Amino acid sequence: MSQGTSERRWLIGISDYLVSPADLEQEAFPEAEFVFLSDWRSSDAAREQWRQVDALLVWRFQIDAATAGLLSETCKIVVRYGVGYDLIDIPALTEARVPFCNTPDYGTEEVADTACAMILALQRKILHYDQDCRRYQEDWQGHLLKPHQRTSQQTLGLIGVGRIGTAVINRMKAFGFKILGYDPYQPSGHEKAVGYGRVHTIDELLEQADIVSLHCPLTDETRGMIDAGFLGRMKQGAALVNTARGGIIDSLDCIEEALRTHHLAAVAFDVLPHEPPQPHSLLSAWRSNESWLIGRMIVNPHSAYYSEQGWVEMRYKAAETARLFLLEGKLRNQC
Repeated sequence: MSQGTSERRWLIGISDYLVSPADLEQEAFPEAEFVFLSDWRSSDAAREQWRQVDALLVWRFQIDAATAGLLSETCKIVVRYGVGYDLIDIPALTEARVPFCNTPDYGTEEVADTACAMILALQRKILHYDQDCRRYQEDWQGHLLKPHQRTSQQTLGLIGVGRIGTAVINRMKAFGFKILGYDPYQPSGHEKAVGYGRVHTIDELLEQADIVSLHCPLTDETRGMIDAGFLGRMKQGAALVNTARGGIIDSLDCIEEALRTHHLAAVAFDVLPHEPPQPHSLLSAWRSNESWLIGRMIVNPHSAYYSEQGWVEMRYKAAETARLFLLEGKLRNQC
């Protein structure tokens, strides 16, 4: 960006969650010095440290307007460790003239694999059988769950057909599902290149899908999208999978009602509306294995993104994104 950049050491702040050492980040950006920050509101010293960084790598720390204003003095770029940016006030950073980039591709395989595993577990009722057969005494094969359709007779509907949604489609084709996708942000012909049936409204997808899988970001458009009205428009006996963002679901109240009335056959969630989860009757029923819910609800602790390889890739790429901008003026994955 300027002459002499190779002669200086850039100061890169890491806002939260990660702990020393920043070995992977250092490998990706050897010209930098990495510092682990505390909340800038906690002390004058912390505030001063934030004011000195050339770039910020952020995990879960909320970048609001006040933080953006502080960063405007010296910080040249903010990069998120991860895909979602619902805790980032991008307009405030834009006003502060600080570009923001995310790391959208580090966990594509992991999240897609988790979504596919959840889809197949629900479709083949694996969890339900595992729970039920613990109580069988006789007639070992006499407790078949119904309805139980052949996979090739089922329609899988994806809301969001970006990197992860596309990876799910590529994996699930082999199992014979009819696959539909809704994503108004993909260009015309994307469905032909990837190989799925494109629908142009969510309602069109919900009318046909036996399993709905969410792969969209959390935005003003999608926040609380999964509400009682949405669930009511799903097919009777359909299932819902969410490996995207918990805030896309309005609340667990509507999920519980749809499960209790059997309008929803089952759900599988890697993410919840509140994390860690707050007390709720649905979660209590799930934890207690109440008979009405057995085998119908899968919950993971927001772990779909993780593998050792993905963790390394995420950290390396986030630091590399900062380096590309500071040393070469290139913005990668700007949001």
